[in-house]
Amino acid sequence: MVYAFPPGFQWGVATSSYQIEGAADGRGPSVWDVFSQTPGRVLNGDTGAVACDHVHRYRDDIALMAELGVRHYRFSISWPRILPEGRGAVNQAGLAFYSELVDTLLEFGITPHATLFHWDSPQALETKYGSWRNRQMAQDFADYAAVVVKRLGDRITHWMTLNEIFCFTHIGYGVGHVPEMAPGTVVKTAKAVWQTSHHALLAHGLGCQAIRAASPQPCQVSLVDNYLATVPLSDTPGDIAAAQAAFPLTGTNGGILYPALTGHYSPQLLEELGENAPDIQPGDLEVIYQPIDSLGFNVYTGVYVRAADNERGFEMLPFPQGYPRLHMPWLHILPDSLYWGVRHISDTLQRPELRVFISENGCAAQDELTPTGEVLDLDRIQYLQQYLRSAHRAVQEGYPLMGYFLWSFLDNFEWAYGRDRRFGITYVDFATQQRIPKASYHWYAHCVQENRVV
Repeated sequence: MVYAFPPGFQWGVATSSYQIEGAADGRGPSVWDVFSQTPGRVLNGDTGAVACDHVHRYRDDIALMAELGVRHYRFSISWPRILPEGRGAVNQAGLAFYSELVDTLLEFGITPHATLFHWDSPQALETKYGSWRNRQMAQDFADYAAVVVKRLGDRITHWMTLNEIFCFTHIGYGVGHVPEMAPGTVVKTAKAVWQTSHHALLAHGLGCQAIRAASPQPCQVSLVDNYLATVPLSDTPGDIAAAQAAFPLTGTNGGILYPALTGHYSPQLLEELGENAPDIQPGDLEVIYQPIDSLGFNVYTGVYVRAADNERGFEMLPFPQGYPRLHMPWLHILPDSLYWGVRHISDTLQRPELRVFISENGCAAQDELTPTGEVLDLDRIQYLQQYLRSAHRAVQEGYPLMGYFLWSFLDNFEWAYGRDRRFGITYVDFATQQRIPKASYHWYAHCVQENRVV
């Protein structure tokens, strides 16, 4: 079978600011600076102070991207690089860096897709009022968005508000324990955790309004979410119905994706949360439920569901011990999660008109240089091949999947795992900052060139 994509399918790569940029001295401190400098929090004591030194090497990196053949690049903008205090005085050097980055992308024929927030919130706002625990964070985010869009909106027409609300709220704030994998705070109740994601949703809504008001030209606005796709154990009517019934009750789907795309928290979720449901002020849901032009879906894995003879009518199945996974504890290989994640937007949430793009998909592998200086990441190629076939199935069946951004272009600072886990299709020797395209880079170049899964 030829897994060919339609003309105009967008092939791209993705990165994020804190994970690649470095040049910590050129921006205000982010919560990730403080977290990674705290002994014992990040593997091997790594920090993002230098990361891939992309701030100084962006031109070479973009040239390598152009060689790959992609015409779309998703990157994020560092809030504290623009506003070192999180609000108020603008760091013009920070804006100038992103302006130069965008000009260079356009020079190489690559369309910029900018994410305004990818976890690196200003430490100043954490110190001032507890960042996402406070409603003020939403307004400060919108003000920051306006500053960026006014300056760059003459050349950037694809904007994303926030990346993965679940991760920087529900993983970042813990009840009774310090979050292990993210900077955050111990809070007293699950309700307080849900309140942080509610404030992030408000930031998304106010951010959408700010982007559209500030943009000097028509633009596309998206939300990026890593919602959990419920995958039916078999393609039978019973299991498919079970997967749909489970969708709002899996992960935080019903409390993040649902309000953003339907204007309401999932009623089943609110019932389950009871007194732990967040406080929702009058008008909040109208602010959150902004029209968006597309949805970015970050997909790595999913959850199997089957029909069950219980009051819910479904059960979620744990992965058995021997189930295949890649180089992260959670990275179980489940290619159908991409197809079902796209399908659920159309069929389960009843938003068939909403275009979806894969904003991240990739894997960590145990990459090593061969004696001849190659990186033969055959496991990554196998993984990407399966997930792209799943993307092809979604397109073939008429679901509005418009593009695919591979995560990630470069090996980078992988959050609490530091430099130990490599997600890139380009190997980075962190000691020398040398870039070495892996086997997967060359494989992906063929996919892009031929507009199909090779």
